[in-house]
Amino acid sequence: MADENQAENGASAAPQQMRMQVLSQYIRDMSFENVAVQKGLSGSDIQPEVQLGVSLDARKRSLPNQYEVISKYKLSSRNKANGDTLFLLELEYAGSFLIEGVADDQLHPFLLIECPRILFPFVRRLMADITREGGFAPVVIDTVDFLSLYRQELARRAQAQQPAPAEKPN
Repeated sequence: MADENQAENGASAAPQQMRMQVLSQYIRDMSFENVAVQKGLSGSDIQPEVQLGVSLDARKRSLPNQYEVISKYKLSSRNKANGDTLFLLELEYAGSFLIEGVADDQLHPFLLIECPRILFPFVRRLMADITREGGFAPVVIDTVDFLSLYRQELARRAQAQQPAPAEKPN
């Protein structure tokens, strides 16, 4: 009888299990500029050097426990010989997620670390396909360390919030 009363009052209810479901994933925006072709560069003139920039964003959707996570990638290639841009690929790839059972203090890192990690293999494949179809060797990007990226962003924000040191009078 006592067990029934505790269950009704929720006193001994088990903690909610964490649940994540990918509801959808999609390209939000994409741009590919083949600058090498526009400049008339040929294969012997090209010595590519690739750079990748990554940024992340997450927002609550109007439905309960649903979030949109957006990964923004900027992939550029320059010619080592002269520094000219060969191509520029900008990709915003998003996913809609249903997330339940994650503590409020853990939700932000979960959204910006775990969710992009799940989407990443699809982004990698897209970028390789787009660069190949653009006339270049497919660029297969290295795995992104989203935990390190998250920590860097936290450090950047913390430093931006610190007051600038006061100058000493002469």
